[in-house]
Amino acid sequence: MAASSSITAKPFLGATNPNSSYIQRLSFSSLCIAIKPRRSHEKFQIQAAGSSFGNYFRVTTFGESHGGGLGCVVDGCPPRIPLSEADLQADLDRRRLGQTRITTPRTETDICRIYSGVSQGLTIGTPIHVFVPNTDERGDDYKEMSIAYRPSHADFTYDSKYGIREVQGGGRSSARETIARVIPGAIAKKILKQFSGTEILAYVSQVHQVVIPDGSVDHDTVTLDQIESSMVRCPNPEYAEKMMVAIDDVRTRGDSIGGVVTCIVRNAPRGLGSPVFDKLEAELAKALMSIPAIKGFEIGSGFAGTFLTGSEHNDEFFTDEHGRIRTRTNRSGGIQGGISNGEIINMRVALKPTATIAKKQRTVTRYKQETELSARVRHNPLRSVPVVEAMVALVLVDQLMAQHAQCNLFPINPELQEPMSLNLSEPELAFV
Repeated sequence: MAASSSITAKPFLGATNPNSSYIQRLSFSSLCIAIKPRRSHEKFQIQAAGSSFGNYFRVTTFGESHGGGLGCVVDGCPPRIPLSEADLQADLDRRRLGQTRITTPRTETDICRIYSGVSQGLTIGTPIHVFVPNTDERGDDYKEMSIAYRPSHADFTYDSKYGIREVQGGGRSSARETIARVIPGAIAKKILKQFSGTEILAYVSQVHQVVIPDGSVDHDTVTLDQIESSMVRCPNPEYAEKMMVAIDDVRTRGDSIGGVVTCIVRNAPRGLGSPVFDKLEAELAKALMSIPAIKGFEIGSGFAGTFLTGSEHNDEFFTDEHGRIRTRTNRSGGIQGGISNGEIINMRVALKPTATIAKKQRTVTRYKQETELSARVRHNPLRSVPVVEAMVALVLVDQLMAQHAQCNLFPINPELQEPMSLNLSEPELAFV
């Protein structure tokens, strides 16, 4: 477009030379203005801030602790996978509150319902929507907390960020939010199990000062039944009893303690993870550190590896009886260079002492008045076990799909690579 103009230029912003080649005196009879056309293929995408996870297997969660309920939308799930509400309910029941004397008195059924993405018992490749209603809301338990900030909770930071918050139960900061993680985690675990025989198991390896000795749990053979047979989800009966005593002791004093959850991944395909910024351990760290109450992450030898020399720490290679390249030790934790090597992936997360306690604590109100506060409810960090498994599964299935998209588009190099999947011709492993 053109326009008549007679303009005397002034220095442009802080320019010292108004006669420069770029900005000169604008005095001419016509001014041509080029307008860059908007490209039709540009996409402007807005994602729910902080509520979506994953790239290829993408999960978005929603809902509050004391609202109508919680749920998720899973996008990118492969089609033709057998899936029912019962498949999801098993892990929801493991996460559910009110099952033992060391949990909150709130009793929720946590019954899930699939609203889309599944037809005749099979996933159809479209978004899967699952919802769990709240049925035992206890809003009165939070009356005192409506204006007083609970120590080590998200009350103050939510107010600082949003200028408003859901008082009852802490809203999205409540550990009840993890329901919406366990659901897609159950789907992810099923995909991994059927595709590559991958198993993900987490258990409690430390409660306060009660620590399971290294090597006392065989990661090659430990089972879900052994873990779930204990109230504290510790597969070592001797130490499970010691943990229970420690929890009971502090509970009677109105206090809480923290602990460590160990998670292992057996039969993880080789090649998951990418160099530099998207290393597998980096993705796992982000996923696990997003879980409420988790304050630390270790993989393989972790911080203990700093006490070793390189010759002591290195995992030497060998060829096993099946002709597969393996490592004699596994201080790398199944990941080297940010990529899975086929060994057992093992990691640990540290959980802080539960912040909701019955003891009186000093705090301040929204109006900056000092006061005291004590909670009427108590929570159980041991339910984090299935949540840890879920987040690990979400990372692995997302990385599995990424690996297929980039490196398995064409036939693999059989001299250096091996198939990631099991023989799906076996009836018990084949998709319907």
